Amino acid sequence: MQYPSEEEELQIIRLTTAPEDTDLVRVFNANEVQTLQALVRRVPCGDHVMRYAMRIARATRPNEENVPQFVSDYVSWGAGPRASQYLVLASKARAILNGRYHVSTDDVQAVAHPVLRHRLVTNFNADADGVTSDGIIDRLLQEIPKGATPELDAVGAERLMKD
Repeated sequence: MQYPSEEEELQIIRLTTAPEDTDLVRVFNANEVQTLQALVRRVPCGDHVMRYAMRIARATRPNEENVPQFVSDYVSWGAGPRASQYLVLASKARAILNGRYHVSTDDVQAVAHPVLRHRLVTNFNADADGVTSDGIIDRLLQEIPKGATPELDAVGAERLMKD
């Protein structure tokens, strides 16, 4: 992609710095927004889905144990605990928008990029190799299994024995 010509750039400046006449239409009032926020929080989310979201967020932290080597190679700062929280909240909202009453690991995968991309700070090596935060997220989603972890398998087996 090339820079715009002088005339094109002048047009860009004119269009983006002039007053805009925008007609805003209220879709929700404050109480309705708060009601929707409360509804999203009430959507059930299994521990295995929360753990999956947490594993993805924790795998972005280069100084954590057992992170993939590419994270250590390309990330200088990873996602914090709020990333895990918002992976789950965004997944809950997505489930509702798709007509479901529970969250799945597919929801977590679907919201991972918008939730995580601005939370990863790549390093010089990533810049030099053309690796972006989206590329790192893609690899994490491929490498982190959506299924149960050994800990969850043990919990599930224990529950089965009780039933």
